Amino acid sequence: MADKNNINKIDKLGKHQIVGYIRVSSLDQNTERQLDGVTLDRVFIDKITGSTKNRPQLNAMLDYVRFGDTVIVHSLDRLARNLEDLLDIIKQLNDKGVIFQSLKENVKFDGSSPSAMDKLILHIFGAIAEFNRSLIREAQKEGIAKAKQRGAYKGRKPALNKTQVKELKDIIESKNNSIENYKELTLPKIADQFGVSLPTINRYIKKIKEKKTKG
Repeated sequence: MADKNNINKIDKLGKHQIVGYIRVSSLDQNTERQLDGVTLDRVFIDKITGSTKNRPQLNAMLDYVRFGDTVIVHSLDRLARNLEDLLDIIKQLNDKGVIFQSLKENVKFDGSSPSAMDKLILHIFGAIAEFNRSLIREAQKEGIAKAKQRGAYKGRKPALNKTQVKELKDIIESKNNSIENYKELTLPKIADQFGVSLPTINRYIKKIKEKKTKG
């Protein structure tokens, strides 16, 4: 485990901040013990399952930190529950020049001055993540093939049903009716309204436009 006393000696002359991120999966879990003994300038706490990407305090932390700041977590699984999300978060921190440190695993990635070892470890993590994705895709293909043989495969369920597609059409028409609506009805807001990703909304809008052009 990393020496917490050394962490507390990091430059704190107002130039950089030491920021803690804590996640607990239920409201009754103790949040204090995760970073107990570490002096922090700011703490962001999510009381929510790590499997969801909708973590308000994580997003707030990513927006808050600046070049030279240090983000500290108790363990890597507090930051993310799978390797792909972990890499994405660390990359966001590195791109901002932020130092990331996990106490339990004793790992540190210095985004303000990345070393060759940091880059190597991230590349290894990335290779493992891609390998995991390949295994998942292969398992999905095999599962679909077996389901087709049994006559049980019905294809992927549409992200939006017919009623929602009609509602989306109305929203897009309203969006294009005025400059105010165009600014207010942003695509991310529309995606959130339907509970789907931005690429999914863009795909449906493209289909709607293509049908309108053909019709």
